[in-house]
Amino acid sequence: MAAFSAGRHRLKRLCTFGVQIPRRHFTAECDYDLVVIGGGSGGLACSKEAAQLGQKVAVLDYVEPSVRGTRWGLGGTCVNVGCIPKKLMHHAAVLGLAMEDSGRFGWRLPGPVSHDWATLAQAVQNYVKSLNWGHRVQLQDRRVKYLNVKGRLGDAHTIAGLDSRGREMTLTAKNIVIATGGRPKYPTHVPGAREFGITSDDLFWLKESPGKTLVVGASYVGLECAGVLTGLGLDTTLMVRSVALRGFDQQMARLVTGHMEAHGTRFHWGCVPTSVEKLPSGLLRVKWVEVERVEQEEREDVFDSVLWAVGRAPDTAGLNLPEVGVQLDPDTGKIVVATDERTTVSNVYAIGDVAEGRPELTPTAVQAGKLLARRLAGQSSQLMDYENVPTTVFTPLEYGCVGLSEESAERRYGRDNIEVYHAFYKPLEFTIAERDASCCYIKVVCERASAQRVLGLHFTGPSAGEVLQGFALSLRCGLTYAQLQDAVGIHPTCAEELTKIHITKRSGLDATVTGC
Repeated sequence: MAAFSAGRHRLKRLCTFGVQIPRRHFTAECDYDLVVIGGGSGGLACSKEAAQLGQKVAVLDYVEPSVRGTRWGLGGTCVNVGCIPKKLMHHAAVLGLAMEDSGRFGWRLPGPVSHDWATLAQAVQNYVKSLNWGHRVQLQDRRVKYLNVKGRLGDAHTIAGLDSRGREMTLTAKNIVIATGGRPKYPTHVPGAREFGITSDDLFWLKESPGKTLVVGASYVGLECAGVLTGLGLDTTLMVRSVALRGFDQQMARLVTGHMEAHGTRFHWGCVPTSVEKLPSGLLRVKWVEVERVEQEEREDVFDSVLWAVGRAPDTAGLNLPEVGVQLDPDTGKIVVATDERTTVSNVYAIGDVAEGRPELTPTAVQAGKLLARRLAGQSSQLMDYENVPTTVFTPLEYGCVGLSEESAERRYGRDNIEVYHAFYKPLEFTIAERDASCCYIKVVCERASAQRVLGLHFTGPSAGEVLQGFALSLRCGLTYAQLQDAVGIHPTCAEELTKIHITKRSGLDATVTGC
């Protein structure tokens, strides 16, 4: 603290900046080579890499409590309220389904099986807290200064900070990286939405079961949350305004939602909520209308919880970015960046979800942060490649993909210039359990030219992320359909079906795989 106090008093003596940001010439010594604002996956990766390369680094991280008052520690969305708790709860739901299957495989469970939310929540929260502590230890080991401080830019090289006790501090840096991520949105047009609803920022930290839940929104966040709740035995309804998984391959999206509908999640398609009201009983009465109906007849139901999954907004409020010349996209509010993550202020950078045009995925933020740190330290000139980044939606039937969707390939190359190979398959594990495999499907989108370069891979089925990881690397290396056919599959696995795929959509032949 004393160092920052001294830095504040030395500020005018150490650093002199011009009024016009493009003309500023940085010549003075500053407190740090790099200050990262945001302690999520990207910010932590960037700071640790920079420190490893000999840079003097500080990380500022401060989490504003959610509307419902939920707080968490160092690590950002992924660690605290995203990937990690989501995947653990998804696994809990998958285990429940496995127990249903187990009787057919000869297992005898003693008595009826039930799920206890409190036990799961406590276990997940304890693990997340261990990750919070682990990140702090890693920063300390790498001699990165961690400050639980809310930072904002004073100018291109100055960061003003405010800690949880209201104490102010100022520090200066040669380079600044903004890595503050995003936070869930609440609908502004729905009375009662903020007062009575929760978001993914809250769900994984609930100590008691959310009970009968309405999930509003059909992004991957909405679908994953609804899938978890259904899988844990809760009465779950998902309200969709238009389409599910916008931006993903829509045939695959329909398979995902079709599977969810067939296995217990109730869907209200083409509907929007109009109000949320808390009843004397504590239940929430939600009213909604169908978008396409001219008469707009209002319907209603009661729920224990309403979870909003209607999008995320960049967490830039209070950073003072426009005032120092950092341009924001007028439509998204995200920070405008160049290919090297540089903002409109030459020494200020942005990575991760807060940056315009970047995939909102943890691994891309981590990789971008590491590469940026190497460039700032003069160790590399390599830029982040945002093409063909794989991802997986952890719905009850997982959906993994990399590359172009069929729709995107058609728009870019033309329908007559692409070839789509596809297959419906049945995982071996589904046979004895007599599980429904009608939505287990593979699609390979290729150029139709002689080389038939693979443009996109799509897979619904068990462990989709594990299946697609290696194929994603192959696609980045220029995978062709011929190479895919030449690959020897691992038998018996779901992944091997990608190496056997041979029916094209154009042929009109039955794409159902009938045996080994």
